[in-house]
Amino acid sequence: MTSHRSFQTKPIHYDLTDLRLFVAIAEAQNLTRGAERTHLAPSSASHRIRLLEENIGAPLLLRQARGVALTRAGEALLRHARQVFAQLEQMHADLAPYAEGVRGHVSLWANTHATHSFIPDDLADFLRRHPQVSVTLAEHTSPEIVVAVARGEVEIGVVAERVEGAQVELLPYRADRLVLITPAAHPLATRTTARLVDVLDYPFVMLHAGSAIHTFTMNAAAALGRHVDMRIQVRSFEAVCRMVGAGVGIGLVPRTAVPRGGLREPPTVVELDETWAQRDLQVCVRRRAELSGFAAALVDCLVSRAA
Repeated sequence: MTSHRSFQTKPIHYDLTDLRLFVAIAEAQNLTRGAERTHLAPSSASHRIRLLEENIGAPLLLRQARGVALTRAGEALLRHARQVFAQLEQMHADLAPYAEGVRGHVSLWANTHATHSFIPDDLADFLRRHPQVSVTLAEHTSPEIVVAVARGEVEIGVVAERVEGAQVELLPYRADRLVLITPAAHPLATRTTARLVDVLDYPFVMLHAGSAIHTFTMNAAAALGRHVDMRIQVRSFEAVCRMVGAGVGIGLVPRTAVPRGGLREPPTVVELDETWAQRDLQVCVRRRAELSGFAAALVDCLVSRAA
């Protein structure tokens, strides 16, 4: 006969003042200075930390002659406390427009390509026409966006890929194509077209890990049984173009992301002979007919750019 034990986790009692105090002490590496930053007396701060440690059941600070250091438990608490305060700041930012009398709010998720290329100008135009609306824009991969829209977690998405089985509506937004960019003196620069398999022996300049185009490129290489030699990762398409133009490596970017001027060493553009290189962007909604008024207005604004 198998016996089963039931384990219950002891509730941990603390408040935001405790967390603010702990973060301040950890950053100052000194209890007294941390107490000063949170406007508490050192004795009160010490008492709060002691109660917090008792509630958690583990020491958080190592008391030393010249200050304090974090234990492993303290490092974990610091990481989570910082996340808590970041989420609180985001919550305040999301709620502030309502307190200021803004009468509408729309949530929009877009992939890297759209966020860096088309969305800024189109959103600026929309917000000029609708000053009473605020928009929350977040960057995610296309599959993440489609799933979130299908679940009702976000109202509008801009994507470059379909997700099989997702119950969403897709509307045309912008047509674009991925191209290869190379330094002017690179061996590939003399070619008019290239296949991905032909260029994977060369080092790449890539957007940061987690960006949609980074994930897409890694998956495309993996489908060929290869990997991408990443020399450097940067945070924008402009930085990719600058690095490539300077000779750091080659890159894959949307054609519209290649600057037409302004670069001291512009990259050379080579067409990609791949069916997946066509990366037409689409507006993704759960059901267009059920959108709120301002969300519907934003969708109308975006799809009007399809022409």
